This record gives sequence, C-alpha cells and structure tokens, in this order.
Amino acid sequence: MTAVISTKGLSAGYAGQPVVHDIDLEVRSGEVVCLLGPNGAGKTTTMLTLSGELPPLAGEVLLDGVPTKAPLHRRARSGLAYVTEERSVFKSLSAHDNLRCGGVSPRDAIALFPELEKCMRTRGGLLSGGEQQMLTLARALCRKPRVLLADELSLGLAPLVVDRLLRAVRAAATEDGTSALIVEQHAHRAMRYADRMYVMSRGRLAMTLSADEARTRLGEIEAAYLSGVTVGGNARA
Repeated sequence: MTAVISTKGLSAGYAGQPVVHDIDLEVRSGEVVCLLGPNGAGKTTTMLTLSGELPPLAGEVLLDGVPTKAPLHRRARSGLAYVTEERSVFKSLSAHDNLRCGGVSPRDAIALFPELEKCMRTRGGLLSGGEQQMLTLARALCRKPRVLLADELSLGLAPLVVDRLLRAVRAAATEDGTSALIVEQHAHRAMRYADRMYVMSRGRLAMTLSADEARTRLGEIEAAYLSGVTVGGNARA
C-alpha cells in the first residue's frame, strides 16, 4: 500500500543549516504514527517540512507517492490538517465563531468533544488550555482530513485531557481512514493509541518500532532519547 504521506532522504533546517538529516518515514491510510524524542531532536522541524511551511534542504516529501513542493495552503486544500504546538484559536472570537471560521459545524465539534458545549459562547482567550486544544483539534478533525499532523497535543495538559485528544485522533484513523502523525514526548501514553513509532535523536531517526515492539523495548527508547547512536535490532541511525 502506498503511503499517504512519506519522506525520502529528507533534510531540513534554517538558513541553509540542517537540523534533521536523512529522514525516511511514512504514514499509511488509517494509521496513527507517533514521532517520539526529546526537546531539540528535530520533531517540529520535521513536521513543519511535512506540512509545507518549511522547504526541504534535501530529499523529498511525498503525498500518495508523488513528490510535492506545494505550500501549506495548497496541501490543506488537498486534505492535510496541521495542528501546531501553539493552540491556534482566535482569542477574541467565541468558540462557536472559531469553528465557523474553520468551516466546521459546532454540532459536529460538540459530538466529538461534548465538553465544548458549555463553551460555545466563551471567547477563545478565556478557555482553559485543554478546551483550546479540543477546539483546535475539533476544527481539524471535523473536516475529515486525509492527513493529520499534530505537534505536541499533550503540551502542558492534564493526562485525562490528553487521553481525550488522543482517543479522538485514534477514532479518526480507525473510522475515517485519516493518516495521523503525532509528535509526543511520553512513550507510555503514545503506545496506547499509535500503530507505529519513530524515535528521533539529534536530528535523525534512531528507532522504528511497532507499538507492540515498543512496549518490550522501553529501555532502548529511553537510551535513544539520550544518545545519537544506533540502538537495537531494527533501529537505524
């Protein structure tokens, strides 16, 4: 099966200086794939390049097996949704109007996250962090994207809220065939929802694992967080 989104030999960075090197990854239809790694490993740079916000320095980003250099707005029209680590709500607009600006029915958003019903008339800037992230993710998922890129959904949020968000991503993959690539720092939590995992260390992919393999190799994953060396049987530098 051709991956919905993938990279080949991808290097990317800023001002001509690479931050990530020789990245080969793929996400197939209906998969949730987690990109794990410590701060500074290159996860956000990888996501920015996949989204079209940052041009590659080398290698390719492919959609349905076809190389693309399209910017984010064109990829979005083709079914890509990008949820950044910053909660992208319009702070002066109500939750209801935030959804309408994104072309999303408030009824659909409430069906996804019933917690939002009481917040519909509240300005985005007055919502809690968890409510803002639910609003942001609802705005993305209710449009039934083919590809979801989500960077640090769990940042600064309580575990119960994070589980709500990740369950919604898992459901979108299982029920709608969405291809989801999520950045996460907490391996234990990611294992509950992901099909596969890539572990980044110092700008490179250090390990590629199924979720089942990851459960038996937590020690190696933790080592990859701390080292740039290759670890384990199917790991790669």
